[in-house]
Amino acid sequence: MPDDRNLPRRGTAAESQRGTAAESQRGTAAESQRGTAAESQRGTAAEPQRGTAAEVDAFLRRVAAIPVPARDGRGRLMFAMDATASREATWRQAQAIHAAMFEETARLGGLDVQLVYYRGLDECRHGPWTGAADRLLGQLSRVACRGGETQIGRVLAHAIAETRARKVDALVFVGDCLEEDIDVLCRQAGELGLLGTPLFLFHEGEDAAAARGFAQMAKVSGGACCRFDASSAGQLRALLSAVAVFAAGGRKALADYGTARGGLVLQISRQMGGG
Repeated sequence: MPDDRNLPRRGTAAESQRGTAAESQRGTAAESQRGTAAESQRGTAAEPQRGTAAEVDAFLRRVAAIPVPARDGRGRLMFAMDATASREATWRQAQAIHAAMFEETARLGGLDVQLVYYRGLDECRHGPWTGAADRLLGQLSRVACRGGETQIGRVLAHAIAETRARKVDALVFVGDCLEEDIDVLCRQAGELGLLGTPLFLFHEGEDAAAARGFAQMAKVSGGACCRFDASSAGQLRALLSAVAVFAAGGRKALADYGTARGGLVLQISRQMGGG
């Protein structure tokens, strides 16, 4: 996309974090985290069951417990995605789901979205903030998968910088793999939680390490995590749209949206306390 920007490499600020904050964290907070949150997650959220009603219910309970953020204008939702080669087989379907979410949130109004993605060996880019669905769809259509490792840390570092400058109400991430230091990622996710930006992570596929890591990041940020596959595309679309509507207008907006749409979206609205 011509107006996007490549985010800073991890070889600068993020590397120094590993040598300072991340190291001290391993000896203190990260150790206690392994013995408490991570252990409890192994038996619950860290092992989500794909496509089950129980998982959707757990996801919605987490969302319902998140306070509606105070805002001084339009809501802001950061939408980040893994565009590495491992997602290529389902990329066309994933793009259709992402596009449907953009269109639904544009109809709602009051919400600006920023697209962020990583792929290749050293490419992690973001577009401008916009409320125009056609612009977001244009950005999305130009993204193709390329082989490379995950760069979730760069996405989280960007989200931290953005929400410090002006509040980001939620970060949605869709991916299938995690190949980074989970302690560093949890520190970043926890910082976003303190700044009032919860993470909503959608895990595609069967990677157990990614499932555990995504659940940990969601928990420390005050957000939620849900697994999906090709058979649950409609469910994912509804959940993504519900999160976007919630970020834009809170529970009242979600209740109105659920009443208008019906079906799973209405069920989601009711379970989140919106109606």
